[in-house]
Amino acid sequence: MTISADSVIKQIAQKYQIQPEYLWKQFPQYAVFRHIKNRKWFAILMNISAEKIGLNGSEILWVLNVKAAPEMIGALRMIKGIYPAYHMNKTHWVSLNLTEIDEKLLWELVAESFGLIENK
Repeated sequence: MTISADSVIKQIAQKYQIQPEYLWKQFPQYAVFRHIKNRKWFAILMNISAEKIGLNGSEILWVLNVKAAPEMIGALRMIKGIYPAYHMNKTHWVSLNLTEIDEKLLWELVAESFGLIENK
């Protein structure tokens, strides 16, 4: 089941009281989510070509990049819908393909990402 970008934005707003920030004129749909206390990013929502995360084809996909514990990155990448992070540090971030990822897992990883940057 595909998770919509709008659903991600609404759920983050509801759970964390955080609105997306649109930082780039050349990528007006890319949405950054920052922790209220320290302004650190915990997620970025982007629509990118499938090839940017190593898939075949040029289909446009929605991905959500989230931070993860470095010791978990390798295991996470073995799960369907989780890829090396597009355009972020691959030691600390993963890309979640919204057309493949299990919704429960997506929200667990968003919560983990939020927690990892909370005390920075």
